[in-house]
Amino acid sequence: MMDVQAMLCKVDHTQLKAFCTWEDIEKLCQEAVQYHTASVCIPPCYVGRVRDAFGGQVKICTVVGFPLGYQVTQAKVCEARQAIAQGCDEVDLVINLTDVKNGHYDLVEEEIRQMKAVCGEHVLKVIVEACYLTREEKIAMCRVVTAAGADYIKTSTGFGTGGATKEDVQLFREHIGPDVKIKAAGGISTLEDLEDFVQLGCERVGTSRAVGLVKKRRL
Repeated sequence: MMDVQAMLCKVDHTQLKAFCTWEDIEKLCQEAVQYHTASVCIPPCYVGRVRDAFGGQVKICTVVGFPLGYQVTQAKVCEARQAIAQGCDEVDLVINLTDVKNGHYDLVEEEIRQMKAVCGEHVLKVIVEACYLTREEKIAMCRVVTAAGADYIKTSTGFGTGGATKEDVQLFREHIGPDVKIKAAGGISTLEDLEDFVQLGCERVGTSRAVGLVKKRRL
């Protein structure tokens, strides 16, 4: 198995349960600092508090349009602007899947462009929720994400009917542009899963389990 720290530095240590408490978030951040994860991925309502408590110690990632993605673009733009103002470093955006299913790829691209304009130098990851897409739609989203200037394409919210698959990551690698990176998320439950996705070329992996798995391994 590859070096554990080499994997952890690609992990967005995640806590997005609807009922997560400040104690849950505080523990997440403490673990992220201790294990040097890439970021913490947290609900928008906790961004400012994490900045105040852990500012400078860990990158803060939050979600926009989560988890279904069908909010109007203006609402998503406002969400992102507020999150960045409160100290967010990275934004994970859920696309409007109704636009994808209606064949309105131009609307999806325009929304991502507007979001990237708001994010500026902050990282924008675009969640395409691959479990709901056909192969053709996945390829189309690779092209849209690339054309719109996003930093990452992300497989899943973790709240859909399926999570990251190796097949989807391989498909994304074939169709995204050279400046777009891949984040796998959803259902990554073992260190072997984590290693597989990193070795497939994922620059980020979203999971709530990685740190706990490492702790158990070291006992």
